[in-house]
Amino acid sequence: MSVDHPRVEPDPEALAEAAEWLMCLSDSEVTPGQQAQWAAWRNSSAERAQAWARAELLMGKLGGLPPALSLSALDRPSDPGRRRAITRLAVLLALGPASWAGWQMYGQGWAADYRSAVGQRRDVMLADGTQLILNTDTAIDVRFDANERFIRLYRGEILVQTAPDIVVPARPLRVGTGEGVMQALGTRFSVRERQGRTYLAVLEGAVRVQPASAGQAQGRVVAAGEQADFDGQGVGPNQALDSAGTLWTQGMLLADNMRLDELLGELARYQRGFIRCDRQSAGLRVSGAFPISDRGRTLGMLQATYGLEVEERMGGYWTLVSAR
Repeated sequence: MSVDHPRVEPDPEALAEAAEWLMCLSDSEVTPGQQAQWAAWRNSSAERAQAWARAELLMGKLGGLPPALSLSALDRPSDPGRRRAITRLAVLLALGPASWAGWQMYGQGWAADYRSAVGQRRDVMLADGTQLILNTDTAIDVRFDANERFIRLYRGEILVQTAPDIVVPARPLRVGTGEGVMQALGTRFSVRERQGRTYLAVLEGAVRVQPASAGQAQGRVVAAGEQADFDGQGVGPNQALDSAGTLWTQGMLLADNMRLDELLGELARYQRGFIRCDRQSAGLRVSGAFPISDRGRTLGMLQATYGLEVEERMGGYWTLVSAR
């Protein structure tokens, strides 16, 4: 009679070490001494062996370490770009095989025209006078030609303030995601790409939405004071604008009776590593205005207001919030 054992997740510290070794071993000039050190590390504990098994599975699924990451292995060990790449690789390992299929789309952002780092907000002025604000961990391409101005959002979130085209008058401005295209009709609006859906919020003017796999008749205009989300097949109903959705431009996240796990999921966008809560506290309803760039203050507010316990490991890379 077989016994089903509960699935055990690899140790987060071991996953971070496995990511470091993946980067090291991707170097074409790796030495025999480094290979011996890696073998000793892998065999030193069951947790490390399990973490490396997952790393090997990742390599098999992706056909090798993505080039955008392996290039960073040639930098100095203290190079910030290399450290960021290792962190992202560790996150990918921890998410597991179910999330690896999304790497290809995520990786497109490495060569994007404009990017923002995790926790960074970046202002961009385009050649036509359009102003953009990139939220945390965002990647876009900009392609202007004689017929249109096109912004491709690969991941993340942007706030767009259009301007009269000072280069070629009357060129339409469009923003594209994997789910479709939005055409600005003289406007200020935000666009967020999230898990196979695009979220549009219109603050001024109007935006016409055209899903990628739908006919022109299924397109829709979203007016000022409205928001809508869509996938490649269609657009959801227009709803009243939630003005809190753009408070990130002011460095704040507003929670109004939000579940704790949802709040932490939003905060995690602005932090490196993991921040999670236990099952007992996941459904706790939370309200307040939280600074997205001050991790310590936000966690302190949650502790003081809701009596939660915060446990941090690996220098804050792994954070668990739980009920006392």
